[in-house]
Amino acid sequence: QVQLVESGGGLVQAGESLRLSCAASGRTDSTYTMGWFRQAPGKERDFVAAITRSGSNVYYADSVKGRFTISRDNAKNTVALQMNTLKPEDTAIYYCGATANYGLRLQSTGSYTYWGQGTQVTVSS
Repeated sequence: QVQLVESGGGLVQAGESLRLSCAASGRTDSTYTMGWFRQAPGKERDFVAAITRSGSNVYYADSVKGRFTISRDNAKNTVALQMNTLKPEDTAIYYCGATANYGLRLQSTGSYTYWGQGTQVTVSS
């Protein structure tokens, strides 16, 4: 019922910045929370950041606090992830997730109903 498309990935050097975007379509009125996750080769999909529908509550993984910022524009049905001071360990495929459910752990991949195809972020040393 909801389709997600990520964009903005690419190859950058350590210390530089990237801005990822997630565009949602379909029954977006029922989507209340959006999250960003990332998965490196041979690793599990890990939580990066999440934001509630109103934007009043945001959550970040400890590894990205102070460097990444999540935001949303409900009028345009988009969610962004501004990534500053990128490090080689940030290299991964970044996925956008969405859920209309309440009472779930936002840091868990199992809490999200819809996922995009991902966008590659590569940070060179």
